Formats: sequence, C-alpha cells, structure tokens
Amino acid sequence: MNAPIAIVLAAGKGTRMKSDLPKVLCRANGRPLVEYVLDALRNAGVEKIVVVVGYKADEVKQQLADYENIEYATQSEQRGTGHAVMMCTDNIKDHDGAVVVVAGDSPMLQSSSIKALLDDYAANQPGCILGTLIHENPTGLGRILRDDTGKFTGIVEEKDATDHQRRISEVNMSTYVFNGKKLLGALDRLTDQNSQGEYYITDVPTILMSDHEDVRALPVLKPIEALSVNTVEHLADVEAAMKAIDDAGTS
Repeated sequence: MNAPIAIVLAAGKGTRMKSDLPKVLCRANGRPLVEYVLDALRNAGVEKIVVVVGYKADEVKQQLADYENIEYATQSEQRGTGHAVMMCTDNIKDHDGAVVVVAGDSPMLQSSSIKALLDDYAANQPGCILGTLIHENPTGLGRILRDDTGKFTGIVEEKDATDHQRRISEVNMSTYVFNGKKLLGALDRLTDQNSQGEYYITDVPTILMSDHEDVRALPVLKPIEALSVNTVEHLADVEAAMKAIDDAGTS
C-alpha cells in the first residue's frame, strides 16, 4: 500500500479577508496560512501533497516553490469542495492508499491529529474517516450524527438541523482520510443538486455508506483546530492563539 497523499484546498479568494491575496496566503504570525497546513501534513508523515489552486494560482505556487513533492491541480471555477477534489483526479488515480483532504485556511491543524487519523486508517482500512472535534460552541458548524450504537450516520448543517441536532457538540471540521480508489468512485457519483448548485465533499461519506463501506467519525481533533480563517476577525483569533502557545512554550 502506498504512502498517504494529501489534498489541500487552497483555491479560494477570501472575499471577507479585505485583501487581494488568495486567502491561504494571508499571514498569521508572519507566515502564510497554507504553510502551517503543509508543515502539519509533513510532520504527520505525508510526503506527496496536491495543492488545489485557483484565484491567483501563480502567487500560491511562487510562495510554495521551496517545498518539495508538491503537485498542483487547478480549480478555475469555484464550484464547491467536492469539485475542488475532483480536479485532483489525475494526481491520485494511480494511488492505492490513504488520501488526506484538508482546508488550506486551517493553520491550527495539528500533525498529531492527522497522524491519529492515518493510524486508524492503517489499522482498519475504512472507506472514509472524518476527523471531528467536540466544540463547546458549535454554532454554524455541521453536526455529526450517530445512531444508538454510536456509529456515524451523517452530517447535518446547522441551517438544516432540528433543535435537538443543534445541541450536538461534535462537529465536522473538513478534515478527512479516504481510501483513494473509493474516493474516486464516489466522486464520479457526486452531484450538484442542492440549493447552491455546488459539489460538496461532505456528500462523499454518504455515497460511501450507500456502498456499505465503513465510514467512521473520530473526535481526535483538538479545540484549537476549530480556528480556521474566513474573516479578519478569525485571523486575529488565530494570531492570539499562536502567541499564547509561543508564550507558554517560552515560560
């Protein structure tokens, strides 16, 4: 079985960042957001990384020129997270092993969390693992649904959730490990039949479950990993968290 490959979603503009930069090149603590993500993947043992670029793709490639074993896939039209992964088909079509999918705007991603997911994949060979976390304030995030035995049954977005489901504290954080071959098969059946007319990676676990594949959700992510960046305010929160970690390490 091949070593794991990662796909990093980094095509977005980041309209709410009040910057002309691609969102993943906005800086936290002096470094572009995406570099923290790449470092976490490398430290978890992922060697080959496919970065999905789109808005100002050349600037992203130039920034990452010194990183080895990086390939690029281009998402010229923003049609959702599932569509972004579809653009990587040629990069992963010959891969027999795990494919990690993460967001490039999640600079607090921890290598220990990725490693925990990959260890579970190696031990159990599921079709998909979702990395989840228990969040004290899950407002706005997709909730993880489980049956009475604790088995993962799906994700419900907040706008579609019942009052009972909104009280669920386990949330989806757009961090996945897929069986590469099974991911490709599911992408072939992904549709854009939703209110946004987009292809969502969150639909892939459901497709795999319909094939009776083992799909599991592991709450191994740490609360700090909930800090992704969509706004200037989020960026300030990330920088404050990084400073707190640095201060703790030097005290």
